[in-house]
Order: sequence, then C-alpha cells, then structure tokens
Amino acid sequence: MASGSYRNGTSYSKPTKLDRTTSSTYTTPKPISKSRVSAGGGANIRRSNATPLTVKDDAGVPGRVRVAVRLRPQNSEELVADADFADCVELLPELKRLKLRKNNWESETYEFDEVLTESASQKRVYEVVAKPVVESVLEGYNGTVMAYGQTGTGKTFTLGKLGEDNIAARGIMVRAMEDILADTSPSSDSVSVSYFQLYMETVQDLLCPGNDNIAIVEDPKSGDVSIPAATVVEIRDQQSFVELLRIGEAHRFAANTKLNTESSRSHAILMVHVKRSIKGRHDGEDGFPVENGQASSLVKSFRPPIVRKSKLVVVDLAGSERIDKSGSEGHTLEEAKSINLSLTALGKCINALAENSAHVPFRDSKLTRLLRDSFGGTARTSLVVTIGPSPRHRGETSSTIMFGQRAMKVENMVKLKEEFDYKSLCRRLDIEVDKLISDNERQLKDFEDEVEKVKAEAQSRISEIERKYMISLENERLKYQKDYMDSIKKLEEKWMTNQQISKSNKSWIGSHEGCMDGGEASVPSTSDGMNDDKQLLKNEKALRQSSEDEVSSLKSQVTQWKRLEAAANVEIVKLQKKLESEAHQKEKLEEEINILKNKLLQLSFEADETRRSLDRGGSGKVFSGFDAFMSHARSSQIRDSANGQKASIAKLSEQVGLQNILSLLESEDADVRIHAVKVVANLAAEEANQEKIVEAGGLSSLLSLLRSSEDETIRRVAAGAIANLAMNETNQELVMAQDGISLLSITAADAEDPQTLRMVAGAIANLCGNDRLQTRLRAEGGIKALLGMVRCGHPDVLAQVARGIANFAKCESRASMQGNNTGCSRLIEDGALPWIVKNANNEAAPIRRHIELALCHLAQHEVNAKDMITEGALWELVRISRDCSREDIRMLARKTLTASPKFQAELRRLRIEC
Repeated sequence: MASGSYRNGTSYSKPTKLDRTTSSTYTTPKPISKSRVSAGGGANIRRSNATPLTVKDDAGVPGRVRVAVRLRPQNSEELVADADFADCVELLPELKRLKLRKNNWESETYEFDEVLTESASQKRVYEVVAKPVVESVLEGYNGTVMAYGQTGTGKTFTLGKLGEDNIAARGIMVRAMEDILADTSPSSDSVSVSYFQLYMETVQDLLCPGNDNIAIVEDPKSGDVSIPAATVVEIRDQQSFVELLRIGEAHRFAANTKLNTESSRSHAILMVHVKRSIKGRHDGEDGFPVENGQASSLVKSFRPPIVRKSKLVVVDLAGSERIDKSGSEGHTLEEAKSINLSLTALGKCINALAENSAHVPFRDSKLTRLLRDSFGGTARTSLVVTIGPSPRHRGETSSTIMFGQRAMKVENMVKLKEEFDYKSLCRRLDIEVDKLISDNERQLKDFEDEVEKVKAEAQSRISEIERKYMISLENERLKYQKDYMDSIKKLEEKWMTNQQISKSNKSWIGSHEGCMDGGEASVPSTSDGMNDDKQLLKNEKALRQSSEDEVSSLKSQVTQWKRLEAAANVEIVKLQKKLESEAHQKEKLEEEINILKNKLLQLSFEADETRRSLDRGGSGKVFSGFDAFMSHARSSQIRDSANGQKASIAKLSEQVGLQNILSLLESEDADVRIHAVKVVANLAAEEANQEKIVEAGGLSSLLSLLRSSEDETIRRVAAGAIANLAMNETNQELVMAQDGISLLSITAADAEDPQTLRMVAGAIANLCGNDRLQTRLRAEGGIKALLGMVRCGHPDVLAQVARGIANFAKCESRASMQGNNTGCSRLIEDGALPWIVKNANNEAAPIRRHIELALCHLAQHEVNAKDMITEGALWELVRISRDCSREDIRMLARKTLTASPKFQAELRRLRIEC
C-alpha cells in the first residue's frame, strides 16, 4: 500500500549562472477555421454559452497551447550507471530546440516554446511557463499549468515544491499564489482554492480525506466541468496557503519504486478560483437607461457591481512508467495500470485535437473530463514536459517529447467572462431597506413623542386657565357678596336708627301737642335723614352696576378662552388623525412581518418533511460531520426534493435576512422558535452559510437555546446545527470559548431521544478532531460525555461515538509522533479501552471502521501497549491486520504491530505470527 507521507520530489542542483528573468508573453496566431466537438459525438461549432447573468462573454480569441521542456540533472545512480555513456538528449536553449540522439551518428531535432536546461532555476521556470498564465487569470481568463513526464523526472518538484528551507526552490504553486495575492485586494476580491487527487479513477479530497468519492458535475448548457463537493477554502495570506499545500501533500498517495523513492501514485489538481470586482464600467453600458448622456441616478443606485470570475488549474500528473523498469507489483502494480490508462486517454484526446478529429474521447477517463477546458476549451494552457538525461530511458523520453509536440498543435479559444454580482446588490439593498425601516420607525416614534408632548402641554394650559378663571370668579363673587352684605347691614342699622328717631318723635309730639315750634324744628331733621338714605341707595346701585360690568368683562374673557380651547381641540384632532395614519402604516408593516413569519413556518415544516423522507431513505446525515456525506443509494426524487428545499430556504434567507431569522430564536411563541431553529439548522448544513451564521451571532444563539430550552425538539435541532458549525476549525474554538462542550455534556446526560444523542455525539466528535482542544475537551468532560452516550445502544449514536474516539486517538497519535505527548492515552485513562475492544468487531460497518482506526492509532504510541495487551486489544489488532475489509486499515495495523517491541515480544511469547 502506498504511504501517505509528505514529499516534494527530487532536488535540483543550484544554477551555475544568472538566469534571465524576463517573462514570455503569449503570441496569438491567426484564427484557424476549425470545428470542435463534444465528447459525445456529433460535430458542433463551439458557441458562447452565456447565461442571463453574463455581462460580457465574447467570442474569444484563439491561443495555442504553449509547451516547455525541462531536463532533470543526473542523480547519483545515473552518475555511476551511465558514466560510460553520453546523454540521450542535447539542449539548444538559445534556439529553443532539443536533439534526441538515436545513436552516435544520428539524432532528431525538436522545437519547443521554451527549452530549460538542468541548471535553470525555479524562478526562471515559473516566469517562462506559468507567469503568463497567472497574469491572464488575473485579467479574467481561465488558465491551466500542467506537468507531464516519466516518473522521477521532477514534475512535483517543478510544481509543488514548498521551499520552506530554501525559498529559491519554491515551485509554481507557491509562486503563482504569491503573485495572485499581491495583485488582489482582500476588501473587494476573493481567492479560494480546492485541492484534490485522481486516484484509481476516483476523485478524492486532499483537504478532507473522508470525502473520498467526489462526483464530477458537467453543466448541460455551457459544458463546464466542476467539482462542487470538493472542499473550498478562502485564502487570505500566503502562510495559510502553504499550510493547505502541506496538508494536501500529506494525504496524497505515494510509493517507493525502482525509479523514484517517493513516486506519486495519483494525479494532483489544485484549483484556484479568483473573483475580482470591476469598477467604473457602469455608465453607458447597454441595457441601462441614459438621460442626457449620463446614466440616471436611480439606475446607478440599483445597478449591480460587475465581477470577473476566473480559474487557475495546476495539474501535477503522476509519472508514466514501464512495469519492468519500476518493479511495481501487487497494489502498486494496479496503481501503475490506472495511471497509464488515464495518461493514455489524455494522449488520445491530444492526438484527436491536434489532428482536428471529428470526435474527441474526453469521456474515456475522469482525467480527460477534468482537463476538458484546458485542451481545446476556453482556458489559456501552458505545459511543461520533464525528461531525464539517461540513455537507458530513451524510449520514455522520446514518448514524452512527442506528447509535447502534439500538444503544441492544440488550439484553445480563450474567453473573458464578466458577470453582474447580484448577491452583492441584494446585500446592499437589504442594508438600505433595514436603514429606511429603522429611520421610519425612529421618525414615527419622534412624531408620536412630539404629539404627546403638544397634547400634554395644551391640556396643561387649558387646566391652568380654567383653574385661574374659577379662582378669579370665586374671589369676585365673594367680594361682591361681602360688599352687598355690608351695604345691607348699614342700611338696616340706618333704618333701625330712623325707626327709633321716628318713635321718639311721635312720643314727643304726643306729650307736647301744644309745642308746635318744637315740632316744626324736628321735621327738618327727619327729612335730612331720608335724603341721606336715598344717597346711600344711589351709591349701592352704582356699585351693583360696576359689579355687573366687571362680571360681563370676565364673561368675555371666558368666551375668549373657550375659543382658544376650541382651536386647541381642532389641532388635537389633526394630530389624532396623523396618529391614526401612522398606526395604519404600522399595522401594514406588522401584516408583512406576519406573512414572512408564515413563510418561515411553512418552509420549516417542508424542511422537516424532507428530512424525515431522507431519513426513511436510509441516510445517516442530518447534521453530522466529516462522515455524514449523502449516500449515493438515494433516489433521484428525494435528492431533487432536498435540493429544492435548500434553494427555498436560501431564498427565504435572502428575502427575510439572516439577522431577522436569528431574532426569531428568542420569540415567546414556542412554535415560531422551533421552526426558526430548524431553518437555521438547514442553513448551517451548507458550508457557504456557516461563516455568515457565526458572524451574525447564530452560534451564541444556538448555545443559548441549548442552555435554556426544555423542548426536546429545539435541543435536538440546535445540537445538530452546532455539529455542522463545529466542522470548521475556527468555529470549534468559538464553541469551546463559549462553554459549548459543557452544554453538550449536560445535554448528553439529560437526553434520552436517540436522535438528540446522535446530534450531540456528532458535535463532540467534530471537536475531538482538533489537536489544540484535546486537553480542554477532556478537562471539561467531553470524553466522559461521549462514552456516557453508549448507554443508548442505537447504531447511529454508537457510530458517532466511535468516530469521536477515532478522531481523538488520531490527534493523540500525531502529538506523540511530534513529541508533544509522552504519557498514556487519555482515552485509556478515562476507561474507553474496554468499550473499544468490545465493539472492534461490531456488525455495523461505520462503528467497526472507526473502532479499528482508533485501535491502530492507540497502538502507535508504545506507552499504551501494556494496557492494550491487558485488555485484549492485541488480539483485535491481529484480527484487523488479517481480516479487515479495508486494505489501508489492514496495512496500518500490520505496520503498527511490526513497529512495537512490546507487541512483538507478546506475539513471540504466544507463538503467533502477525
């Protein structure tokens, strides 16, 4: 079995002289009238397959495939074996020619676009082979750089050398990414990569080894080929890209052959997707209204930005080899057959394109399907063929040269494609709508506050006026009443006085009848008193008239105040009408919100129905981690239904807004909360939505639900969404930072539903695969919670538990190999070994496979050997090395048993052969 160890090919000697650094430019030959056909058959003229989103997709310009040849220096073996023989090739770099010797007298001359000697530096190779392609990619064209040649001639060194020890040795992949990152802006552009290998006619993800059988998808309209299931990672800096290359190389298959100690056994393909925003291209574009020579301001505000999408494909082909020379046997022989078959299919396609054949057999191999755009398509392609100097391999060298010569005859139709970025426009419009809604709500609130303030002020003024009026009126009444009573009292006193005077006068008249003079003298006195009384009455009437006049004046003032009150009431009525209008608008907004809620509930219900149908179809994936990929055995009807549901949920997310959906998680209505968490969980199942959910605070909301909710459905779905988010390394650290493992452990202890336990186990299993979280994961009870869930006994739960244990054991094994872990396994300390041994031969294949991997990883650390022998794990390792259905696990078990002195001693004592 080929080991998955890291390697970068054969080292080249340092250049003996300064190489030229000027880069070659592509020459565009005159267009040649020719037709291309699809792999299916009939001859069809190549046409532009523009979609409605395309802004520019011109007819393209022809561009020939450029081919450079590179000669590898002699290695130590060839220096000894070929010391008495001349090299089979002679390079003429100044003429861009190569001579292939038949014998000492005859030779054949071939011409290439570039001829690179054994002393050519990596920088020189990059500038003449790949830099023109990279520059085209940055301008919006697709590009391909590929290496072809016999095994051991330096293809991987040319393309994939990381150059960590010597930066001058960096290969094309590293240098190309440096140029791309230097020419793009993180704020407006995006660069993402996917890295996979074609091994034994299966496409396997090098960044996610569990994704080991990826389908190739072909667009029926445009004919473009893509790998949608491959892991796509956005690149922000050079260091992260180099780390991804290191991870991918560690998972690539390699083997030791007679021709190369680290021979690649698979074709490695690196895809770099570049998306660039183009500014200043809107005014005067076709299809937009123009007023007086300028685009209207309304159209400008709603016009989507233009983006250019291009793709750089770097292909490191496995080397062609002859079985009698490489010494391949067993599984390595099968690998060599597969490699040679795919390269043969590629050669047939190149021949058909070079000869303008009516049929190009692209579908004969997955390799030719993947490279369909590179040869005879719309990409700008540069090929470097690598050869060796040894005369012993003259046949392979001749075959490689002829491949390059035929490739130079292939014409591609290079195209530039620009598109409208409607997603960016939607995000911008959503922000604008939210801003307008918030402004409207703020203005409405300010208006209501102002109305209330005016109303309160008017009411206060009216009350104050009424109070003053009543006080003034009461004071006047009391004053006039007092004056009246005083007047009456005075009159009564005068009347009593007059009565007394009258009585005294009568008595005096009666006693002095004869005294007429005296009587005549008293009559004038009485008459004077009556005159005084009349004067008093007159004064009283004048006072009363004055009081009545004052009262009339007060009444006129009251009437005036009432008119002011009526005017204030009219203003209040107007304000009330405005309030009613604003309330009506508010009701309309609430109705729209209710409609959106109903759509959310409906889509959540449809999502539940789809999930149940998928579960009945035999799928183990709800919200699981790396091992939860969709089964190929599902029917097409269920798959279409699931895809349609995902599209509906994505459309709802764009219409409603992710922030609004997350806010419904805190709704007081339990049904709304349940449906909202289900929609969030469905969105979290798509990797493209995970970063948005975390940035919007979705992870914190899900953990809060897990902490506070008592509803089993909410806890199950929330745990599943957390499991999906925990597939990302950054999100794993956020889960741990927010006390997520403690919440998951508590949920695992309380739950009895197998589906809830499966979700929780899946989330913890994903966290177990992070090397940096091992110590904290165990300290916060993650391992014990994982082992506690085996009480359920459900196969799906046990499969997730076994996966978590395998991930944890793998991280421990890696740490022990790096010298970071010298003690006994934490799994053994927590008592997991008996359960592992008991289930090592479980009937369920997923459980058995993970347990077998866990045993192999535990056995790689010699400190664990004693405990494993005591618990009987040694017998299971022996069984795995003999009977395991997967050859890679079987070989790993054999390697582990052979490398352990304690295991070997125990096997010798028991006289058992491994």
